[in-house]
Amino acid sequence: MAEFTERDLHLVKKALAIAVLAIERQPGPLQSVSDQSDMKALLDDLIENDAELAHYARVARIAVTGEPD
Repeated sequence: MAEFTERDLHLVKKALAIAVLAIERQPGPLQSVSDQSDMKALLDDLIENDAELAHYARVARIAVTGEPD
C-alpha cells in the first residue's frame, strides 16, 4: 500500500470521507454499497481518533451538501 504523509494524507482522508457520504446519498441501484464499505474501512484505518473523524465528517457534509451543520 502506498504511504501518504502530511498534506497528501489529509487529502486522502478528505476524499474518502466525501466519497462515503456521496455514495450514502445516492438512490437505490446507483449506490455502491461494497465500495462504500471498503472506503469506510480504509478511512477508519487512517483516522486516529473520534475528534479527527468528526472533523472529516463535517468537511464531507460541507462538500456534499453545502451546509456546515
